[in-house]
Amino acid sequence: MKQWVTLLKKEMLELARNFKWIWVPLTFILITVKEPLTLYYLPQIIDSLGGLPEGAVIELPVPSGGEALAASLSQINTLGVLIIVLIAMGSISSERKSGVAGLILVKPVSYAGFVTAKWTSLMMLIWLSYFLGYFLSWYYVGILFEFIPFSHFLQSFFVYGIWLTLIITIVILLNTFIISPGAVGFISIGIIVIVTLLSTSLSHLLEWSPALLSAYTNTFIMGGNFPDELLPSIIVSVITIALSMLASIAIFKRRELA
Repeated sequence: MKQWVTLLKKEMLELARNFKWIWVPLTFILITVKEPLTLYYLPQIIDSLGGLPEGAVIELPVPSGGEALAASLSQINTLGVLIIVLIAMGSISSERKSGVAGLILVKPVSYAGFVTAKWTSLMMLIWLSYFLGYFLSWYYVGILFEFIPFSHFLQSFFVYGIWLTLIITIVILLNTFIISPGAVGFISIGIIVIVTLLSTSLSHLLEWSPALLSAYTNTFIMGGNFPDELLPSIIVSVITIALSMLASIAIFKRRELA
């Protein structure tokens, strides 16, 4: 356990040296808070652009608090996911390519500890950034439109967080057998896009798909109730995360020993 804590501290320090503890949370805050502010000031923005007939009055329907918060979540589902992939795509592959991983594993360091320390540090960074961005978005939605119950905020936060956890785990898995960080990022994005498109297009057949967690979260935010398909989707997500982590450790060990 002491060895694993040392590995985790090393990963946390590496994130700090790259200033990721600063710019990643700030990026998540910017992409989420931008949505409620844009929706609130949209009439003024359109009016400031000009080109409208004299005396024209801009009347846009005022979105509900749930719609505004769902818009913020959609930004996490696009830009936020892209940021996660970019951060995690070289977490193991770059160290394998440079030989740093081999130097670390020469010492009595377990392969499971090496992989799980990487995964845990990324989880802490992403969940912190996700919480700060989503919480401030919830706050501004409440100030500008209407407050969503805090219990709804927490439930939606944890449900959608499962999808982000799965994304991190998939990128870690690809890191263990692909040595190029660029290839890891490209394939990760491809997998996420394909799974999301298939899940949304065939939602009546793939109700259990983890990619639908974002849609189920939006339904809850705007309607106050989770659909019945949520539980199977969570179960499949958790099983996939566990199997992916086990596969990551096994593949990484076999590759390094080879």
